[in-house]
Amino acid sequence: MAANIKNLIRLHEWNVDEKRRKLGELLRLQGELEDQMKQLEADLIEQQKAAAADPTLAGLTYGAFAKQVIQRRENLQDSIDQMEIVIGHAQDELSDAYQELKKYETVENNRLRRFEREQNRREQIMLDEVALNQHRRKKAARG
Repeated sequence: MAANIKNLIRLHEWNVDEKRRKLGELLRLQGELEDQMKQLEADLIEQQKAAAADPTLAGLTYGAFAKQVIQRRENLQDSIDQMEIVIGHAQDELSDAYQELKKYETVENNRLRRFEREQNRREQIMLDEVALNQHRRKKAARG
């Protein structure tokens, strides 16, 4: 039975690790989306400065660029919003997997404590037996 519990613990540890890796990857992807959003904003500021420097050229190109930036911003924000939902689910899955792992670890710890108590009890019985035998021998030697 102990081997089965240890195998279950290893399986659940692996499961928790996989969920952590998945969550880490999702957080990395979310970071990339947020970086893209920041870069888009930085590009927009650059284009606005360029448009202010040369208003005649900006009149021809800035409108299309601004429209493209607005669409890209909406797309990125939608992706970020969706990623937050997926990350929330991944966090819930990780939490559930971790709680499941803790159940098996608790069972194993309880089993080990019971085993240790039983070993201590047997050792105490043996020591009591030795002490009783010594007491009987001393009593028999005196008497």
